[in-house]
Amino acid sequence: MPEWIAAGPDGALWFTEGSKIGRITTAGVITEFTSGGNSTGIAAGPDGALWFAERDANKIGRITTAGVITNEFTVPTSISLPQEIAAGPDGALWFTESARSKIGRITTAGVITEFTLPMIGSLPLGITAGPDGALWFTENSRNKIGRITTAGVVTNESAD
Repeated sequence: MPEWIAAGPDGALWFTEGSKIGRITTAGVITEFTSGGNSTGIAAGPDGALWFAERDANKIGRITTAGVITNEFTVPTSISLPQEIAAGPDGALWFTESARSKIGRITTAGVITEFTLPMIGSLPLGITAGPDGALWFTENSRNKIGRITTAGVVTNESAD
C-alpha cells in the first residue's frame, strides 16, 4: 500500500509501500524495489539519490535512481521510529524520530546527529525545509508546529 511520495531527480515519482520502494513514471509505469524494512517517508537528496526512513528497522536508507539501495544507516537511538524525511538547506537530510521526540540529521556520507525536542512525547511526524533556511515539523501529540535551525536550535513553536 503506497504511503509517501516524492519527486525524484530522474523525472519520476518515488514512493514507499511497506518493505518496498516504488518508482512511477508520468506515463504510469511502475517499478518496485525491496527495502530493508517498513519504509515511510521519502525525499530526493542533494546527491541525486532518494533517501527514505525505515520505521521498524530504525534506519535511514539511500536508493539510487537505478533502484540500487546503496546504504542503510542505523539511527543511534534505538526504537526511535524514523518517520518522515526532507532535504535540508544545508545539504543534509532531516528526519523525524516519532517515538523518541527527536529530529535527526544525516549527511550524504551517513553521519547522523540527533536533536532532542523540549517536550518528550511530542510525536514529531512530518518535516520540510522552510523558506527561512530552517526545518519545520509537526508535533502530532501536542497539536503544534515546531521549527529547528540547521544548528539544531528549536524555536518558534506555534501555539494551539
